[in-house]
Amino acid sequence: MNHPANRALWAWVALGLLAYVVLPWYAIQDGNGLGRVFQVFGDAQNGNGLMQAAAHGRPWLWLGLVGLAIAAAGAWQPPGRQQGAWLIAGGGFALSALLLTGFTIGAKGWAFDTLNSAVGELGAKQPGLGWGGFVALSAGLVLAAFGVARRGRFKGDLFVAAAVLGCGGLLALFILFPVLKALSAAVFDEDGRVAFSVLWQRIASDRNFGLGCVTGGPRCGVAWNTLFLGLLTAASTTVLGTLMALMAERSSRRFARPLNIIAMLPIITPPFVVGLGLILLFGRAGIANQFLEYAFGITPTRWFYGWFGVWIAQTFAFTPIAFMIMRGVVQGVAPSLEEAAQTLRANAQQTFMTVTLPLLKPGLANAFLVGFIESMADFGNPIVVGGQFSVLSTEIFFAIVGAQYDQGRAASLAWLLTLFALTVFAIQRWLLGRQNFTTVSGKGDSGVPMPLPASVRRLVNGIALPWMAFTLVVYLFAFAGGFVQTWGRDYTLTLNHFKTAFALEWGAFGLVWAGTAWNSFFTTIKLAAISAPMTATLGLLIAWLLARTEFRGQGLFEFSALLAFAIPGTVLGVSYILAFNVPPFELTGTGLIIVLCFLFRNLPVGVRAGTAAFKQLDKSLDEASLMLRASSVQTLRHVVLPLLKPALVAALVYSFVRAITTVSAVIFLVTAENELATTYIIGRVGNGDYGVALAYCTVLILLMSAATALIQFVVGERRLGRRRAAAAGITELSQAKA
Repeated sequence: MNHPANRALWAWVALGLLAYVVLPWYAIQDGNGLGRVFQVFGDAQNGNGLMQAAAHGRPWLWLGLVGLAIAAAGAWQPPGRQQGAWLIAGGGFALSALLLTGFTIGAKGWAFDTLNSAVGELGAKQPGLGWGGFVALSAGLVLAAFGVARRGRFKGDLFVAAAVLGCGGLLALFILFPVLKALSAAVFDEDGRVAFSVLWQRIASDRNFGLGCVTGGPRCGVAWNTLFLGLLTAASTTVLGTLMALMAERSSRRFARPLNIIAMLPIITPPFVVGLGLILLFGRAGIANQFLEYAFGITPTRWFYGWFGVWIAQTFAFTPIAFMIMRGVVQGVAPSLEEAAQTLRANAQQTFMTVTLPLLKPGLANAFLVGFIESMADFGNPIVVGGQFSVLSTEIFFAIVGAQYDQGRAASLAWLLTLFALTVFAIQRWLLGRQNFTTVSGKGDSGVPMPLPASVRRLVNGIALPWMAFTLVVYLFAFAGGFVQTWGRDYTLTLNHFKTAFALEWGAFGLVWAGTAWNSFFTTIKLAAISAPMTATLGLLIAWLLARTEFRGQGLFEFSALLAFAIPGTVLGVSYILAFNVPPFELTGTGLIIVLCFLFRNLPVGVRAGTAAFKQLDKSLDEASLMLRASSVQTLRHVVLPLLKPALVAALVYSFVRAITTVSAVIFLVTAENELATTYIIGRVGNGDYGVALAYCTVLILLMSAATALIQFVVGERRLGRRRAAAAGITELSQAKA
């Protein structure tokens, strides 16, 4: 019992017992669960696990205490394989028993009709788990992980074992479980019975795959619309992003700063700001239609609303993302390879076509994939400028929140979105999987990047420069829309829209937040500030486990961590609604479910930032610390984390920004008490109040600009130590004179 190596075991046994005694076992409806710790020996609503089992008719909760008792018996023993068996038995029994009873006993008794028939109706009911149940489940999982380590896995390291199983449990609960739950809903009919034929009927309907637009009908199915729009947007954003990247890295440096500004715009703005700016330009009351009416007498129409408007809006919104991807790839092309081709008498045009362009294939594929997934997941632009043009993301939204609630149709549409995304992802991996594009090695490479051939430079400047100017015009119009009285009718400068949203008044009791947007603003900042540190911490921990440990199931572990990137945000939001609206995890309507959605939606950002950072850190640093008898926790804290500060800051700030500007994943999760900034803006747009919506967007842009300025200041840019052409020329000239 007193062995130092068992202290962690006893700490978690004690934590599991405290969960039964100190904390409310079930969720409190008003969300103030931790505030009821002094009422846990009272009624059934606030009671702890001990009282629930002994006095409130829920004897199945004794099973968790039995498991903790078995684990405590194991903690009495000296460290070894036998102790590991006891810990696995005790922790695993507590975890599995609580989960099994949680899923089989719900708010109406037995959760399955077959149990009612076999056992009889259950008198007691069980709401969703609260803090007590969550802590007890965590204790069981960690104790089972300690047992696995004691049996020789993970090199006997308790922390690594607990981190792997703990992170794996979170990924299974908040990514795999909700996604599978949502997708499985497509095979249930209206009576709740499994019928795979229903899935086929829902997916193969004319509403999804109809070809009316080809055969003379009014429109095509939403699946074809989504696929067509995704491929079109992916192609246009990839081409434009590549041209802008070539301009930034291989053309005049005077375009570098404007390109950096454009690259930041989609990160710091809500995804539908571009759509609003385009409405001010090409909408029925837009500048373009007003000019045509004034100059040529052409009556304004809604010609811009539809697939064309959505495509233009998505191209504007997602091209900067493709630019950021392609800029890093262009930077990584080794100049020595281009110099070798020129040494073999290839001209600039031949070198670019046979050396430079083929080395850009990984970036082109990644940019295409990101553009395709972003287009499919986009909800804001189709709802703002789509008109009668429907896509899967908007159809899923109306299937869930529309007048006819159709969970099965929403699930079938989620199937289509997921299959489209994973198919493109698999094609990308298949095309690039067997090819090697390594250009940056441990050898020095200080060559001068080859300037663009004259014909390519003319093409780049002829397309990218007008597009950059047009992009800035669209964002300027979106910015200006919040400062005029009524766009299209009264262009008088005013601050009334800002006053409506963010008015401050002095009342009898002091300052009053009188603006209609303050509630959503503060809620958004609070939830984003809670989720961002969790996203960065969990992402970097998973990246450390993937980079520094080897264990069975590591491929599935990594796939689960990055699955949220491949799954559109609309599907994830629907998954959370369907998975967490019933016990044992009844989270719908709370702020916690929004925080969790932020966390796991943005988790791949932290994982990728950490993975990239770990590739630059030699394992010998960790090994030296371990050889000096430091534990894994001490090594992680004193050696690894100080070297990961840039990745930590990047993941932290980016997660915070993305949480504030996201809309597709959380549009289903907001409530009147937990309204977010993006959903408030969507509501204003739906009411035609563009001035207030754009004023709110302006405030968010300023806030996000401050955040991104902070990350640029703290992190800085990547430097590969390569000379610029001008600097190289000056050096050679000075050497010649010498």
